[in-house]
Amino acid sequence: MTTYETVTALISCCFFMGLVAWISYQKTKGEVDTRDGYFLAGRGLSAVFIAGSMLLTNLSAEQLIGLNGSAYGFNLSSMGWEVTAAFATICMAFLFLPRYLAGAFATLPQFLNDRFDGGVRRMSVILFMIGYGLITIPSVLYAGSIAVLQLFDVPSLLNIPYSQALALTIVVIGCLGAVYAVFGGLKAVAVSDTLNGIGLLIIGIAVPILGLAALGQGSVGDGLYTVANTDTEKLNAIGSEFDPTPFATLFTGMIFANLFYWCTNQYVIQRTLAAKNLAEGQKGVLFSGFFKVLVPFMMMFPGVIAYHLYGGVGEAGGLASIDLAYPRLIRDVLPVEATGFFLAVLLGAVFSSFNSLLNSAATLFCLDVYLPYKESRGIAVVDDALLLKVAKRASIVIALFSFIVAPLLQFAADGLWQVIRVFTGFYNIPIIAIVIVGLFTRHVPALGPKLVIVFHVIAYGLLQFVLKQAVDIHFLHLYAILFVIEVSILLVVGHLYPRAELWSYSTTHKVDMQPWRYAVPCAVTLMSCVVALYLLFSPIGLVGGLSDLFWPLIFTLVALNVLLWWRYIMNNTETATNPESS
Repeated sequence: MTTYETVTALISCCFFMGLVAWISYQKTKGEVDTRDGYFLAGRGLSAVFIAGSMLLTNLSAEQLIGLNGSAYGFNLSSMGWEVTAAFATICMAFLFLPRYLAGAFATLPQFLNDRFDGGVRRMSVILFMIGYGLITIPSVLYAGSIAVLQLFDVPSLLNIPYSQALALTIVVIGCLGAVYAVFGGLKAVAVSDTLNGIGLLIIGIAVPILGLAALGQGSVGDGLYTVANTDTEKLNAIGSEFDPTPFATLFTGMIFANLFYWCTNQYVIQRTLAAKNLAEGQKGVLFSGFFKVLVPFMMMFPGVIAYHLYGGVGEAGGLASIDLAYPRLIRDVLPVEATGFFLAVLLGAVFSSFNSLLNSAATLFCLDVYLPYKESRGIAVVDDALLLKVAKRASIVIALFSFIVAPLLQFAADGLWQVIRVFTGFYNIPIIAIVIVGLFTRHVPALGPKLVIVFHVIAYGLLQFVLKQAVDIHFLHLYAILFVIEVSILLVVGHLYPRAELWSYSTTHKVDMQPWRYAVPCAVTLMSCVVALYLLFSPIGLVGGLSDLFWPLIFTLVALNVLLWWRYIMNNTETATNPESS
């Protein structure tokens, strides 16, 4: 890019980012002066903001870079991380969210304190804070920074080495992103997420179309024909044991990884805890599941297009690293006039995940560390102004720490995506095991979770790193094995040392708990979309050409959904016209 083009892109980027910031400020002005307003958006988020914020919190630069890189270097098998999240969102809508909202919990550790004791609460906070600080927050900054570096060639523009340019970009992006979390609270995060989500959707649709046009020498149809008929193994979502995500893992550790992320991970579920009522929360969660089904088209298909344009890693003209596939495609196919808008969307996605993480980390620190500490010192009431001041300072400290860790991710040999998934295993499985057992049993004591957390950290570390060669198990299968062992530990401890008094679930009902009337058919349609997607990207579908089974199976899914929705609509119509029949 020339200097003029770079300046123009930066000006347009600043315009779009400023517009989002201004709208977010107008929507949150005067509403973040209390702890509920700052941490839970006043418990007033609607489905649109919940879905938009959950989507943008989840989809950031590491997905843009990592998923496209995985598709470029391997195939579509890694879409399992995104598409099967639909099942987890359904579980969240029907099993977890009603219990969270009924108890009016602000954080997951708060629930664990209510269910077990303060020790379990503190241990879970430590797991979350270490995981966020060492892996999740730095990875968000790193992925966004390498995308910016590739797009604008910052080292050449500033005439500095790549490592220095990376560190500088990380700090700049981090400082800008922290503004939302530090000063605006959760509602500013949710509003900005939703606005940036619209931009991400536009870019997610435009880039594959432009890439196909480039591949087809100006014809999108010709490009699509090339992708659908040449090297179709790149479209295979049924991963083998040699692929990053073997298909069998979808039914073992993948289930529990997604259940953790969508049902217990504080920085994701925090916006659902802020729902104005259960119906809005369920709609928001399920709508986010439908967006996840679109991820392969927006965030993996470009990687396949890059393979057809440039060749594979190590081939003549191929890229040096799989993580460069998406940035290179963007630089080659996106019009210069749209570069500023793309940069604003990219940074918006980075800011979304980054400021959500900061806000949640500050929430955990204030509500699960600072307040209990004050209570232990005999201070029962902490002024909201003081609590918000502590939250802002905690956010700044966590952000500064992430600036130090993020540049170190450039030395990850297996790609960013795999690093994140492997290291998240240190805390995701014990949390989901403890929460599930905690929600659906009454007799398991606090001793069980404490043993499980210590066991998991030691066992996972040994099996994944020290004994990796001797016990060659895919880390997702390892997730499932450890989950079964840890649930067993919890149940055995509950049998041998049950609570003296059975836990009783206390409800406060701060919000309306009437469920959404169309939640069930919506959930069935969502799972049908997942099945249809796997049929499309498999040997039954596009891999090797459409088989005779493809269309009959698709038509069967469509017919079942039409019948289900017709039944629900008719039942609700009858109930509305004749209330006595309900």
